[in-house]
Amino acid sequence: MSGLAFEITDRKRVEAVVVGASAGGVEALLSLFAELPAGFGLPIVTVLHMPEGRRSQLAEVFARRLPLPVKEASDKESIVPGTLYFAAPGYHLSIEQDRSFSFSCEEREHYSRPSIDYLFESAADTYGARLVGVLLTGANQDGARGLAQIQREGGLTVVQDPREARVATMPEAALALLQPDYLLSLQGIGRLLVELERTPC
Repeated sequence: MSGLAFEITDRKRVEAVVVGASAGGVEALLSLFAELPAGFGLPIVTVLHMPEGRRSQLAEVFARRLPLPVKEASDKESIVPGTLYFAAPGYHLSIEQDRSFSFSCEEREHYSRPSIDYLFESAADTYGARLVGVLLTGANQDGARGLAQIQREGGLTVVQDPREARVATMPEAALALLQPDYLLSLQGIGRLLVELERTPC
């Protein structure tokens, strides 16, 4: 679906959102999350490909710009609704069945650790149809396989329109693998998340 006529009244209530981005991702994520109001109630877990070997300042940068609580995910930490989490550099991030985070030092996927696929696949296994997966701008194919897994488990899949993406490789890889529920601009994705957060059970 490419428009904003949201047909979500018959869906189960969304419990979590996972987001993946790579090249061009900082600007895209700032634009997307700026659409979310204070008090937004869903947890959002984000993997943004960053160089390993130095401390990430993503949480601090986004916390200064957004009205949401923002933090870097910690190993074994329980997920809190209404919080924006960023994966730490150097570790794969997964979501366990008890809604807590788990770190892994397994091999890189698509040259990346954290990997978007790694997060998306674990989240699909945990949340099933109550998950929203969002894939944005990026220069490799990470996230496409994970987004397909979210779709197989009944979750909602959202891809940034590659015509708008700073680097179209990542969204185009997803479109080659699946037909997402929504193909939208960043502003449209933000509006969709707000609408989903408001949808009752």
